[in-house]
Amino acid sequence: MAKSKNNDILSVVHPICCGLDVHKDEISACLVTIDEKQQVSSEIRDFGTFTHELVKLRDWLLGQGCPIVALESTGIYWRPVHNILENHLKVVLVNARHVKNVPGRKTDIGDSQWLAGLLRNGLLKGSFIPPKEVRQWRDLTRSRKKIVETVGDYKRRVQKLLESANIKIDSVASDLFGVTGRNLMNLLLSAPQEITLADVERCLRGRIRSKLVELHQSIQGFFTGHHRFLLATLLHIVDSLENEIHGIDQKLDEVMSAHEDLISRMIAAAGVERVSAQAILAEVGPTLEQFDNDAACCSWAGLCPGNNESAGKRKSGKSPVHKHHIKTIMTEVAWAAVKKKGSYYRSKYYRLKARLAAKRAIIAVAHRLFKALYFIIKKGATFKDLGETYLVEHNKASILRRISKQAKILGYQLVALEG
Repeated sequence: MAKSKNNDILSVVHPICCGLDVHKDEISACLVTIDEKQQVSSEIRDFGTFTHELVKLRDWLLGQGCPIVALESTGIYWRPVHNILENHLKVVLVNARHVKNVPGRKTDIGDSQWLAGLLRNGLLKGSFIPPKEVRQWRDLTRSRKKIVETVGDYKRRVQKLLESANIKIDSVASDLFGVTGRNLMNLLLSAPQEITLADVERCLRGRIRSKLVELHQSIQGFFTGHHRFLLATLLHIVDSLENEIHGIDQKLDEVMSAHEDLISRMIAAAGVERVSAQAILAEVGPTLEQFDNDAACCSWAGLCPGNNESAGKRKSGKSPVHKHHIKTIMTEVAWAAVKKKGSYYRSKYYRLKARLAAKRAIIAVAHRLFKALYFIIKKGATFKDLGETYLVEHNKASILRRISKQAKILGYQLVALEG
């Protein structure tokens, strides 16, 4: 067998490159270069994080002919650096867990040297950094999610306040913040005198009119001026936040108007609504060109099992991606999908739940849904639900064998229906 003359285990991929260890107020940079005699040298510099300092960093790198940089940072501190370098050099953002330095040699300068060495030999895998437009979508959808969570917190505070005043509207009405619930709370704010049945009746809408007496009894409590002031304040905050959500929704519709056809095809998928479709696009982008196949995309999202095998034994299949925005979104979408009657995903979930338990089963359903969305986004496919009977038809032969054996044990024989 012929032997290769090149005995190098590692080959140089980027002869000129730079490693950046980024912090809030300073950056350690290690630039690796190679001269005409193929001699490798490195230069280490420190920079601040103000814009003019970052411009100096960029000019220094471009002056040395550096085409690529690798940076590692905590939190959001990489963004100012990326803003300056984005259109001038290739930026490789790496996960700190994947590039741990040798224990006992942990310094900022040492980290930058370590990054530069790994990058030079092509040992770094960069995180997905979407285009600027998609990053702006992300800011909007993630802000919307935070505001929605804050609205939920304030609504719970309202419920707690009413409970402390012996007001039990939510014990009768299913939604405290529905039309009837809102009307009753406004009635409490505007009517310091005794509230009559006629006052309550004017607040009711829909089928809840049949519970007039119960609702009148539910608002007979110890609602004082103190409670009135706090309730007015909390409702004002809730209204203000809901207006902010409405404004973000309008902005998202505006900036995503060019992809309306794609959003409509995504909404056709089980469990996907307009808000979740916009959030998914904001996380992965409208092209998915950075992912070669659906398996790579699902792995990045943390929706498929991880590999942890040693000595021929599989130790764990737990995904290494524990927290991910797209994973959270797809889990919520999957829960909605399994509640849709007649859906393939509903049938699949209950089959998996019997064997894997609920949480693992819902992640498996989210995985299948995300694969479907991958082909809708990247290949322009149209969603088609296989139906709740698909798995039964697909496994018809094995199902018949199993129930035939069970029938025989019980002393019966299966007979096919004519026609």
